[in-house]
Amino acid sequence: MELNQALRQSQTLSPQMIQSAKLLQMGAVELREYIREQLEENPVLESEERRQDPADDSGELSQKLEWLCAGDTQNRSYYQDDACGPIENRAGAGAWEESLYDHLRAQIDFHALSPAMAAAVECVLQSLNGVGRLDESLEDLAADAHVTRTTVQKAIQLVQSLEPAGVAAQSLSECLFLQLRRRGETGLALTIARDYLEDLAQSHYNHIAKRTGATQEEVRAACDLIRSLDPHPGAAFAPREEASFLIPDLAVLPSGGGFEVVLNDTFIPSLRVSGYYRSLMASSDDAEVRDYLTERTRQAQWVVQAIEQRRTTLLSCARAIAARQEDFFRQGPGHLRPMSLADVAGQVGVHESTVSRAAQDKYLQCTYGVFPLKYFFSRTLSDEGSDSLSPDKAKAALRKLIQDEDRRRPLSDQKLCDALAAQGVTISRRTVAKYREELNIPAAGGRKEL
Repeated sequence: MELNQALRQSQTLSPQMIQSAKLLQMGAVELREYIREQLEENPVLESEERRQDPADDSGELSQKLEWLCAGDTQNRSYYQDDACGPIENRAGAGAWEESLYDHLRAQIDFHALSPAMAAAVECVLQSLNGVGRLDESLEDLAADAHVTRTTVQKAIQLVQSLEPAGVAAQSLSECLFLQLRRRGETGLALTIARDYLEDLAQSHYNHIAKRTGATQEEVRAACDLIRSLDPHPGAAFAPREEASFLIPDLAVLPSGGGFEVVLNDTFIPSLRVSGYYRSLMASSDDAEVRDYLTERTRQAQWVVQAIEQRRTTLLSCARAIAARQEDFFRQGPGHLRPMSLADVAGQVGVHESTVSRAAQDKYLQCTYGVFPLKYFFSRTLSDEGSDSLSPDKAKAALRKLIQDEDRRRPLSDQKLCDALAAQGVTISRRTVAKYREELNIPAAGGRKEL
């Protein structure tokens, strides 16, 4: 056996560097929880809640965020009056604060019902899904409530007589039919909702007219009426479970002729090292006490510095994003430029992994809504030297082509592909089909009006 001596250089991450990277990756809510844990574990750390004083910076930030909320077309239903609270992370959330279950139950006098009927009604209410639809079969409902099938049918009819109209329907057709009947409709619209809903979805007016004996004008009027109905009458109510909340970490605000990027950290406690423990550490004659306080003070200073470093890095990355995506913040979705992690990293002067961590689980609020920070990173579709073609712009161009097409002769995916190429948007037919599906636009056959 030989013993050899070799010189080798290696790089290792200290515990502080690892924790600093984790801090950068934390979202606003997770950071607040981390700070709470640190305050409980380290007596040397002190917190000072940021006051919402109009005279200080945090009060000014609150006013700016409130202004954003008032003009936010994407999330307007999340706010009430002049209040600008946390943004609810729920699609379809409306102005109702009570659940659909509570709203319906309040309309029923259970004292006037027989025990079997009361059990059946309660079972029906409990079985409604998030949009007010009844997915379970009569047999399953009867078995769950321990009543007869006839009793369940009567219970469903009772719930269907309540507000909002259309709840407890077992299909979309029945939901629309119930709403039409509540309006007093007795003619063509009821027939279409019951028997020709698929033809309506594909705008086959001529086919409906031939089958019903009505004129195309009458069919179009009836179809327009049906389209004005609410296919999800229960979606406007709050869910029965506790709502989860999404708090934007950053905001981009118009400022003069440009934009200002601000960090939404007014709800995060401001940390500092306790002056009392500093004095105690300096004046104590007990070596063990001094050593303990010295170590705790060092840890507290590191936490304060790491949080400040997180703040600085996040703001730098967000400002770089806002500068490169200025067209988006001026004109809205459909105007994103291609942008990579490397683009932002080069501008900020950090590694790509740092930018990735900074964008992880972060949200940005602007006049067009609240978006994940990673939403603004978009690859380039063209290799021809243009840096302005992104999937976002391609989708916007595709949507415009379909909006302007002749509905009697809608464009196929291949023709859409050719038309986009003529505009300088070079993508494959399969990509056109993919983007069309992501935009929830049917194929040419589904868009055709007969």
